[in-house]
Amino acid sequence: MIDHQTEQTLQPLTVRVATAVRITGLSRSRIYELIQSGDLETIKVGRATLIQFRSLRNLTQT
Repeated sequence: MIDHQTEQTLQPLTVRVATAVRITGLSRSRIYELIQSGDLETIKVGRATLIQFRSLRNLTQT
């Protein structure tokens, strides 16, 4: 069982493009440009494009 404090420190492994737009403030088209350039790492699950959260954090922390 995960306690409340641990739950607050957990971060997602991946986020959807819409979530990346919301948390970064970047446009959807800019997110896709960053994906195309390789600045954001993604994985495909079915038709969904998922962005590696660590990749998104690295982009916004530099």
